[in-house]
Amino acid sequence: MIVWLNGNFGAGKTTTARLLEDALPARVFDAEHIGYLLRGIIGDLPHHDFKEWAPWRGLTVETARQVLDYAGGTLVIPQSVLQRDYWTELMDGFTGHGIPVHAFTLHTDADTHRHRVEHDTDEPTARQWRLDHQPAYETALKEWMSDATHVVDTTHRTPAQVAAHITTQLHQGKPATA
Repeated sequence: MIVWLNGNFGAGKTTTARLLEDALPARVFDAEHIGYLLRGIIGDLPHHDFKEWAPWRGLTVETARQVLDYAGGTLVIPQSVLQRDYWTELMDGFTGHGIPVHAFTLHTDADTHRHRVEHDTDEPTARQWRLDHQPAYETALKEWMSDATHVVDTTHRTPAQVAAHITTQLHQGKPATA
């Protein structure tokens, strides 16, 4: 099983994933590492984001499948995917391998998001990049993400409360999206 944490950049996906690692239990698969790997190989090709590369999407699915086949259990993937066609390709890939995906979008209102990003001490160099993606996130949320994932409002929740909510949802057997 995969628990995919989607949402805006800086929404708390990685922090929540770390908490879910112990709570479920699960392994955290940070698919950005595949992007880092590919940058060394095809980073010279024009791109704005490694998710544009078909090999990133294919390797994300295949790596998850291989890890689950080898180690079993649950994978938590904290990764923002704002493009519907990329999301569909990923979900179709997991479905094709018979891997259930429980997808959650961690959401907060724009003011709270801005405050959290501006006060983040873990990745202060990503501040402007995260803020610049707010409009794309809002568009994705409205156009497809709220239908394709279970939206969790994190505005007034701590990361521990968000992880507890997701754990409860999973134990109740919902929401599977693939």
